[in-house]
Amino acid sequence: MQPRNMSMSGVVDLAAVKAAGEAKQKAEQARAEAARTGQAPVSGARLVFDVDEAGFQQDVLQRSTEVPVVIDFWAEWCEPCKQLGPLLERLAGEYAGKFVLAKIDVDANQMLFQQFGVQGIPAVFAVVAGQPIPLFQGAAPESQIRQVLDQLVQAAEQQFGIVGAPVDPQAAGEAEPEAEAPVPAGPYDALLEAANQALDSGDLGGAVQAYKNVLNDDPANPEAKLGLAQAELLRRVQDLDPQAVRKEAAENPADVQAQIRAADLDLVGGHVEDAFGRLVDAVKRSAGDDREAARLRLLELFEVIGAEDPRVTAGRTALARVLF
Repeated sequence: MQPRNMSMSGVVDLAAVKAAGEAKQKAEQARAEAARTGQAPVSGARLVFDVDEAGFQQDVLQRSTEVPVVIDFWAEWCEPCKQLGPLLERLAGEYAGKFVLAKIDVDANQMLFQQFGVQGIPAVFAVVAGQPIPLFQGAAPESQIRQVLDQLVQAAEQQFGIVGAPVDPQAAGEAEPEAEAPVPAGPYDALLEAANQALDSGDLGGAVQAYKNVLNDDPANPEAKLGLAQAELLRRVQDLDPQAVRKEAAENPADVQAQIRAADLDLVGGHVEDAFGRLVDAVKRSAGDDREAARLRLLELFEVIGAEDPRVTAGRTALARVLF
């Protein structure tokens, strides 16, 4: 039986992610404001960019683990491209960071053109978690393009937990503050501090309720979402017998629930790659409700570690490979 005062220090330190959490919270607020006013809160330069073969790995594949990347294959001589390109650029601004647009000149990047199997241009693909997805070819009507983009954004969030966010100009290096001003205490700082203390002391029920109280008023609060994911994980494993769980998982590789319990223990023990790999394998081998249960638990464990961790990036890419 696991001791009640288990620590997550081997996985994630809440205090260390507080600054990042505040930045993410500002991004969510910016998105909400954009939706209210109908204006994009970020510059088009960060949402639309040219890509060549040298920068494809970083600009498209790596970035696709954080936000869906739509690719516009075009050429200067292509008249339909001149109609579609500006439309896609405008939609990238209107979607306010829910996807980014990478423009690839096929004349200058024949290798990428061939690798994607493009038959003609304009051609539009997407990359999500490192996996290419064909969207449409030709200058499609705007209503059809919007429908395709909506489906892409929804699939990226539901299948992989990938949600784009507006770019903060200061965080992106587009502007530097003249002086570092003190950050005023937020409306939930005291509640979050109490929740963090409950988590650290092993009062898992109190921590879960405290984080939920914050999320009831502020559903997008990143620190509360992270803390809740950690507290719920610890509460799931606190009464498990590690030896029995691991024995059951080893003897029954097709038992998805056994693999889920073992993955929880893997993560608490700091074996992050093992936990992710176990659940990716469970998704690959199973179907129906079992497959969905393994996928959802994997997304929950991604939340515990945090989207910026490279192990999460690798895990999402592996998940994409078995789902597509």
